[in-house]
Amino acid sequence: MFWKKKKPKFETPQVTDANFNELVMKSALPVLLDFYANWCGPCKILGPIIDELAEEYEGRALVAKVNTEINPNLSRHFKVKSIPTMMIINKGVLSERFQGLIPKPNLEEILDEYIEKNKTKILPPSLE
Repeated sequence: MFWKKKKPKFETPQVTDANFNELVMKSALPVLLDFYANWCGPCKILGPIIDELAEEYEGRALVAKVNTEINPNLSRHFKVKSIPTMMIINKGVLSERFQGLIPKPNLEEILDEYIEKNKTKILPPSLE
C-alpha cells in the first residue's frame, strides 16, 4: 500500500446528566470536566486541547466534556454561568474550577498534580 491507514480518532468521553454519577463521582482517577456548547467560540478553541488531553491522560485521569445545552441539570447543579468552564473533581469532591481559556501546559500541570496526590499515601506514624 502507498498510504498509511489513519489511526481511529480518539473519542473524548461525554458526561451526561444520566451517566455523571457512574463516570465522575465513582471515578478513582482525577476528573477534568469541560463544560461547553457547540456555538461557543472559545469552546471551539479549547475543544481540540481537551481531546488531546483525554487521549494523553487515558488511564491516569478522566478528561471529559459536558455539553451544557444537552445536559442542563449538570450545568444548573454546578451553577455554570459562562462557558467554557472547567472543573477538577477528585475522589468525588469538586476541587477546582476555572473559566475561560486555559493553556494546555497549565491544564497538564494541574492534572499531573492531582495524579501525583492520588499516588502518595499517608503512612501512619512509626511506633518507635
